[in-house]
Amino acid sequence: MTTSQSMDWQWENAVAGSVAGLATVTFSHPLDVVRTRFQVYDGRNPNLPCYRNTPHALFTIGRLEGLRGLYAGFNPAVLGSTLSWGLYFYFYNSAKQRYMENQDKTIVGTSAGIHLASAAEAGVLVCLSTNPVWVVKTRLQLQTPHHCGRPYSGFSDAFKTILKDEGWRALYKGLLPGLFLVSHGAIQFTAYEELRKIIIEFRHKQNPSVNKSSDSLTTIDYATLGASSKLVAILATYPFQQRPNIYGVPRYADSGHAMEKTVRLEGIKGFYGGLTANLLKTLPAASITFIAYENVLYLLKQTKRRG
Repeated sequence: MTTSQSMDWQWENAVAGSVAGLATVTFSHPLDVVRTRFQVYDGRNPNLPCYRNTPHALFTIGRLEGLRGLYAGFNPAVLGSTLSWGLYFYFYNSAKQRYMENQDKTIVGTSAGIHLASAAEAGVLVCLSTNPVWVVKTRLQLQTPHHCGRPYSGFSDAFKTILKDEGWRALYKGLLPGLFLVSHGAIQFTAYEELRKIIIEFRHKQNPSVNKSSDSLTTIDYATLGASSKLVAILATYPFQQRPNIYGVPRYADSGHAMEKTVRLEGIKGFYGGLTANLLKTLPAASITFIAYENVLYLLKQTKRRG
């Protein structure tokens, strides 16, 4: 692959990733709002609404706050998701190509090792690039009728207010646990790549005339692979998520304090707050992400061939 072909291929991955991010966030945002609110509720703050379960939360938010509440923080979510997925697929495929070209010179020898290292590298770079967007999105999602401070009017206002009142460091709150959770993406992409390879090889053995490439996979395959790989990553990393601070008021000094306080106040169950909403949102969302990504990438390749 020439340098020019390599750059085109990487940008095709970035475009496909951005479209996938847009499709995913549009579908899953209300459940993300519910997940965020469940994660910050510990039963001790009277200013936070209490929801019995995910359907009750969706119904209550919709009744009291309307679509505005269900899609709170949607603009930064769209920005963050399209930017994150575009950059992630760009960095991931760039790193994977580099590791494969230098396979004999690195300690990352196996295909699983290459996928794991590539996904981890991409995750770190994306985390550093997009953390401010996710901070603003979380603040906007946590605005409820019970909010006791001055509400933000939107993404721009929230960004400016946080920067003015709390400084640039506030935009990087949660960066450390975010970097720690890079392992989530690394596990997900490794599982996706390895499961995809198993399916392709199995079909080729069953029918040698089947092309040994991703072109032999269907939309149902991508949906299944996306959901399965996401489930593996969630079960492996969900308990280590740190809850966000509320309205700029620190709840935890650091990740260790967050874990200690959660165990003391809520027990092991506290580490799985919002898990149902998370699974309902992330498993279909992961399917949508990879369906959109793989199909857009295929269309881009076909368009280039015709041109």
